[in-house]
Amino acid sequence: MAGTPQEGEIPRLPGARVLLVEAPYHPEIHALLRAGAERVLARAGAEVARVGVPGALEVPAAIALAARHGGFDAYVALGCVVRGETFHFEIVALESARGLTELAVREGLCIGNGILTVDHLDQARRRADPAGEDKGGFAARAALMLLAWRRRLERGS
Repeated sequence: MAGTPQEGEIPRLPGARVLLVEAPYHPEIHALLRAGAERVLARAGAEVARVGVPGALEVPAAIALAARHGGFDAYVALGCVVRGETFHFEIVALESARGLTELAVREGLCIGNGILTVDHLDQARRRADPAGEDKGGFAARAALMLLAWRRRLERGS
């Protein structure tokens, strides 16, 4: 998989508190995303908490609320938006991504975006499957790598 960090690149961050923010609108896809993310977080030694939200648009809000109340070092957004017949797909896909990016940049949060935006469920299965593209695992690795980088910066090294 081009561009995907390899297993050896998962930073060891024992005790890091990571919040999985889950929009399980498509349960089968969500289970695959979660499995990939949990595998990577376990390998890192992270402590994992979870919160469920109705859909992808609520994921950035849930992260913002959690960040304001503290206690988490990183966040992993998980969900799946499937193209339909209306403009709603574009709104949800673009606004959920924009919200996550804005939070990460403005608030300095370590967020891995595992919200899939796909044309159909078969495409989502391939992207979510931990034995395939493992986008849940990729999102967890992204959050951990950002956290490791932030800690290095805070140490001045």
